[in-house]
Amino acid sequence: MNARVTAEIARLPDMKVADLQKRYEQVFREECRSRNKQYLVRRIAWRLQANDEGGLSTEAIMKAGELAVDAESRVTAPREHANTQTVEPKPAAFVDWDPRLPPPNNVLERQYKGEMIRVVVLQDGFEYEGERFRSLTAVAKKVTGTHTNGFLFFRLGRRP
Repeated sequence: MNARVTAEIARLPDMKVADLQKRYEQVFREECRSRNKQYLVRRIAWRLQANDEGGLSTEAIMKAGELAVDAESRVTAPREHANTQTVEPKPAAFVDWDPRLPPPNNVLERQYKGEMIRVVVLQDGFEYEGERFRSLTAVAKKVTGTHTNGFLFFRLGRRP
């Protein structure tokens, strides 16, 4: 990795969240919906490093395209059930998104009793071990067996 990129990555943890959000938008060319500083630092550093080192291979890009087409066809394929009504798709952006959460399709990780807990953030909830949950608290309860605040369990900080 070249020295300029290394120096920029080293400066990221010292930046304010607003500045990280602007840099995220420059690097990813998309709106930044996160206010999680640690998440932003990691994502920006990853992208800077990937860009510097050449990014994904051609084979990986082609495979990702194939997977995206396959996933899209499964989502949009008509259902063959009688008496079904057409359901309007949900809006692309979740209006009341909690700023403590990373954007959808990101993974929250936490070590708990020697096991790595991985939860995928979805547009309308969370997925843990193939099961969907409406809240992080429900996931934390499934993991611990007792009522636990999901944001505290995953160490996501306080609401701004």
